[in-house]
Amino acid sequence: MAAAITIATIGAGSAGTALAKDQPKPAPSIWERDTLTGDWGGGRTALKENQGIDITLNYIGETFGVLSGGLNRRTSYEGRFEFSVDTDLSKLVGLNGATTHFTIYQIHNSGSNPAQNVGSIADPSNIDALSTTRLFTLWYEQSFADRFSLRVGQLAADDEFITSPTAAGLINGTFGWAGILASDMFNGGPAYPLATPGARLKVNATDNVTVLAAAFAGNPAGKSTCTVTAQECNENGLNFGLTGGALYIGEVQYAVNQGKDATGLPATYKLGGWYATTDFADQRFGVNAAGATVPLSDPSMTGPLNHNGNWGIYGVADQTVLRRGDTALSLFVRGGLSPSDRNLLSYYIDGGAGIKGLFAGRSDDTLTFGVAYAKVSKDAAAADIDAGNTVVRDHEVVFEVSYAAQIAPWWILQPDLQYIVHPGGNVADPNDPNGGAVKNALVAGLRSTIKF
Repeated sequence: MAAAITIATIGAGSAGTALAKDQPKPAPSIWERDTLTGDWGGGRTALKENQGIDITLNYIGETFGVLSGGLNRRTSYEGRFEFSVDTDLSKLVGLNGATTHFTIYQIHNSGSNPAQNVGSIADPSNIDALSTTRLFTLWYEQSFADRFSLRVGQLAADDEFITSPTAAGLINGTFGWAGILASDMFNGGPAYPLATPGARLKVNATDNVTVLAAAFAGNPAGKSTCTVTAQECNENGLNFGLTGGALYIGEVQYAVNQGKDATGLPATYKLGGWYATTDFADQRFGVNAAGATVPLSDPSMTGPLNHNGNWGIYGVADQTVLRRGDTALSLFVRGGLSPSDRNLLSYYIDGGAGIKGLFAGRSDDTLTFGVAYAKVSKDAAAADIDAGNTVVRDHEVVFEVSYAAQIAPWWILQPDLQYIVHPGGNVADPNDPNGGAVKNALVAGLRSTIKF
């Protein structure tokens, strides 16, 4: 009798377990979802796993106030909505190794931005752009034998080149597409918010060594003649013109311990360079009607003294140096140089530290510090002296501290503080009747990032 009761009990337990397995899992609460809008009743997962279609909907909103110094004591608001679609064509149409991507941005602001209010070379916000709806990137990529991939279309160099995962914790644009590239390349180069037509070859030479080589259209404005800013000329990102010569970029990367199961500390080291084929104007001299070389300040100067081509080299090091439980400390340093005669900035260096999981119970939060030094070229400074300016450009330095707090998997709040020394590289303040330089600026901001 006891045996019968035991068998019956086991049978009832097994049936209960089977029924429990058949029950659908409860939907995660709003604070546990990966995205604010959830899985769309399973539709989002089905699209990605069955059709290979991955949809991204993000919104970044931020406010910045200039607390002291700079050009204007104003508070600004900027927002950017992102709609991206990535497609795995092996799942969608059976084309192995093929993927596609596009990103569209809707960008808006309150009428001014922190760069205008500070007057700096380095933009305090890496989402700052002309208010518009624009196509950013649009490309097709084909992989071969897991070692090679070729990407063609409307490309952004800052997606893959001179990147640092630790520096990405900062908001100032110079810690992304480094200031020396944004200032020295024609119209800022193929980087946010202006991508250009191009092609990129990626070679995984070994498990640790990767080589990138790319060619881009040299002018992000997409027009051979542009009397306003490049963003205004290419307002919606639909100018696919191959103008401004060509821009070539190459980078060698060495990376170790990148996998989730790696036992060592992750590190990435990069060495790269770029060459542009178009003409670049001299920073100090122009030409007069007779074709003679004269200072830019000379009243007889009628046109620029052009140099054929431009170039730069750079390096990146990003190393995790300590990991204890959920806490990790990483350091980064990046630097570059370009010729002085045709560039505003002749050399540049930035560096800093990121601490993830600094506080108990906040393993996904990251505190990041960064410092960036941009040296104004000696030729640009000499042009100020030639003109008799009382304020002579020399350098700009950015200090930033930022804390990214993971409120939910889909929501990050990020308070940010920046101190910018010699905004504009040390230039005269148009608001100062005595002709003094723009004062060092203290900027405070708060960013919210939501994944829908």
